[in-house]
Amino acid sequence: MITAGKTVLVTGANRGIGKVLVEEALKRGAKRVYAGTRQPLSHPDERVTPVALDVTDAAHIQAAVEQVESVDLLINNAGIVAYDDLTDPAVLDQMLAVNFYGVRDVTQAFLPKLIESEGAIATNISLNALAPFPVVASYSVSKAAAFNLMQSLRAILAPRGVSVHAILTGLVDTDMSAGFDIEKAPPELVAHSIFDGIEKGDEEIFPDPMSEPFADGWRNGSSKGLERQSAAMYAQFTQQG
Repeated sequence: MITAGKTVLVTGANRGIGKVLVEEALKRGAKRVYAGTRQPLSHPDERVTPVALDVTDAAHIQAAVEQVESVDLLINNAGIVAYDDLTDPAVLDQMLAVNFYGVRDVTQAFLPKLIESEGAIATNISLNALAPFPVVASYSVSKAAAFNLMQSLRAILAPRGVSVHAILTGLVDTDMSAGFDIEKAPPELVAHSIFDGIEKGDEEIFPDPMSEPFADGWRNGSSKGLERQSAAMYAQFTQQG
C-alpha cells in the first residue's frame, strides 16, 4: 500500500493523531483524504473532504459510506479514554461503544469499497491491548477487543486482497494523554511511523519510542506464532468448506 495517488479515510481526524495523519497522507501524495469528525471541519487543501462521522451513530456511518466514493486505506483512529477500576459498567460500555463497536461498525460498513480496491485497514489500538494499564482498565479491555478484531479480520480478509494493520501506540502527546506526566511521543513522529509501517506491510506497527522496543518480541513471540497458526488453520478450513 503506497499512499501516493490513493484515497484515505481517517476517523477522529479533528485533533491529536488523527489530525496529523491527515497531514501525513497529504505529504505522501494522497489523491483524496476524507477526514471523519464529529464536529465541523474546514481544511485549506482541496484534497481534504470533511465527513461528518460519529462512529457510534449508524446514520452517520451510512451517510459517510454514501459520501465516500472509494477508499484505498481506512484508518480507524477515533477513540476515547477514561480513568476507572472496572466498578462502573457504564464506563466499560462507553469505552466499548467507541473503541470496539465503533471500529467494527465503520470497518464493516466500508468493507465493500475496501474489497473493491484491494485496500488496507489500519486501526489505532494501543500497547494496552497487549498488557492492560489498570488506571484505564475499561479502555484497556476495549483496546484488547479491537486488537482481536483486527487479528480476526486479517485472516478473514486475506483471500479478498485486503491487508489489516494494528497500530500499537505508546503514550503520544495529545489531549487524551494529558493526565500522564511522563515523556510522550510527538504525534507527527507517530503519524509518520504509522504510514511507514503501512507502506512496508507491517501487520503490527509500533510507531513510537515507548512501543518500538516491544516490536521484535511480539513479531517473533509465541502469541504472534499462534495467530499465524490459527490463520493457516482458518484458511484450510474455509478451503475445505
